[in-house]
Amino acid sequence: MKYRADIDGLRACAVLPVVLFHMGIPAVRGGFVGVDVFFVISGYVISTRLFEELNSGRFSIIDFYERRVRRIFPALLFIVALTAAVAVFLLLPPQMIDFSDSLVASAFFSSNFFFWKQSGYFDIASAFRPLLHLWSLAVEEQFYIFMPVAMYAAYALGSRWRLIFWTGFLASLGLSVAVTNTAPSANFFLLPTRAWELLLGALLVLTPPPPANRMVAEACGTIGAMLLIYSIFYLNEDTPFPGANALYPCVGAALLIYSGTSYSPFFNRVLSLRPVVFFGLISYSLYLVHWPLIVLSRYCLMRNPRGNEVVLLIVGSVALAVFSYKFVEIPFRRREFARRRRTLFAQGAGAMAVVAMVGLAGAQSGLAWRFPDFEERTAIPRTAEQWRAGVCFLGTKQSPEQWHLDRCTLTRGNSGDILLWGDSFAAHYVPGLLANERTIPYNIIEYTSAGCPPVIKYQSYSLPNCQQFNKGAIELIEKVKPRIVILSARWELLLNHGFFAELKETIDRIRSTGAKVVVIGPSPEFGIDVRSLAYWLHNDGQGSSSWQISNTDPTINEYLRRTTDGATLLDPIAALCRGNICPYEKEGRLLYGDYGHYSIEGSEVAVRALRLGMTPPETSTN
Repeated sequence: MKYRADIDGLRACAVLPVVLFHMGIPAVRGGFVGVDVFFVISGYVISTRLFEELNSGRFSIIDFYERRVRRIFPALLFIVALTAAVAVFLLLPPQMIDFSDSLVASAFFSSNFFFWKQSGYFDIASAFRPLLHLWSLAVEEQFYIFMPVAMYAAYALGSRWRLIFWTGFLASLGLSVAVTNTAPSANFFLLPTRAWELLLGALLVLTPPPPANRMVAEACGTIGAMLLIYSIFYLNEDTPFPGANALYPCVGAALLIYSGTSYSPFFNRVLSLRPVVFFGLISYSLYLVHWPLIVLSRYCLMRNPRGNEVVLLIVGSVALAVFSYKFVEIPFRRREFARRRRTLFAQGAGAMAVVAMVGLAGAQSGLAWRFPDFEERTAIPRTAEQWRAGVCFLGTKQSPEQWHLDRCTLTRGNSGDILLWGDSFAAHYVPGLLANERTIPYNIIEYTSAGCPPVIKYQSYSLPNCQQFNKGAIELIEKVKPRIVILSARWELLLNHGFFAELKETIDRIRSTGAKVVVIGPSPEFGIDVRSLAYWLHNDGQGSSSWQISNTDPTINEYLRRTTDGATLLDPIAALCRGNICPYEKEGRLLYGDYGHYSIEGSEVAVRALRLGMTPPETSTN
């Protein structure tokens, strides 16, 4: 295959947005699309090599997999080993169990299945998973299992059979579009809905478009570059993705590849510049190393990195990537190590087996012997039972019909009702309301659903049942006629989705029924799980029971003040904290169950501090 510097440049345009997005650079809000660009490049490069070998009669599946092992395994094993070595000293048992499970998944190139089952790519828990980024590597390796065989079969049957790849492309794309709103996590992580991106690159080789003249090449390069720029800077984590929106980066990448096949248009020349090509050459190692560094830095700092720390992380990622490229990737590709194929396969299989065994060992107890006093010192009573999880606090996949008024009227015997409506940041007030029920002159009704803020018109592709759930809330209010409706949520979701105006509409709709409305503002959120925070602070001898919270941006409260006319707005951070320093522990008992949801003790403290439901709310005239 003839070397093309512009393709390495395109790799740089794939990896750098991913790195900057993960570093939290606000402008690069669609940087995650770099993975999609990688998929298109990979499909093109692999298919080009295979097609050339088929035409020359040199095709060998064994040769193909040898190249894949030399390309993928050395840097992967190097970074995984480094990450695991640091994790042993840094991760507490619960985190180590999760990390160890992901180690096992990575050994079998099934990380995408593991993270699909465990979480979403953009959720809070994912920010603390050092090997999350390996999901994309798993998708590629699964694609490589069948692609060489499929190409060999199509080639043997004749050129017309290459059109079957169009069938696969269209089927995968159609499936991805169809399940964008109904199965967003599977759509993101799994091969059937990602295969079209790799096949798009392959189709440039298998059914190539006619050669472009210079004008067409310039036009394709320009359009491709504009599509990539739009994807990187205008898409965001709330955009339904992949689905139809993934066409922007994928078609952009395909057009740039196509425009450079016969000529060297302007944007392809830019991609061929030496500084751009440099980042393309180290792109694989840079992709592998940057995410573990970010995650492990969060554990070290006990918050998100910021300012100069982000700069250091970027510089450190590039430096380690250069080392990996020069001293790990290149020697194995040039056969300076494991020159014989049998030796290479044996060493590769042995190394992955070791990774799997290490993972299995850690998954049993999280290597709890490293921190023998952890469980005793950070025990938290389970809150899921008091939230009525699965009954009154519905999961993301539960339908609104599974909620029942009788089961979710938590207290009885009073003359009026108080309705708690919202997501998990509403549900975490339930234990405190129940603990203080004698001072609350209302029957308490819980109506909560994971990730679903209490706004009638709120929509999210990742929560297809949310809008129907909220519609049910209005029907419930009109039926029950509660005296007070309490609204609480992780309001940041409204800011990201642009639904704050609809909150005002929801409040007005509730008030039209005669109910008074209480809106609870953001509660304290820490940059790390509070159990880890408490353990490390006490072990360091600081003995502090307070720590700086991460949600200090006043934007949310400003929006709430503007949109809650006619309602009472409560501020938990002002009630519980001194500035941005908030207690996470009281008399040896943790006030939070994770990074920001109250424990039972914390919920009691918060309800008392806010006097939630204890006194008639005052109407605000913001």
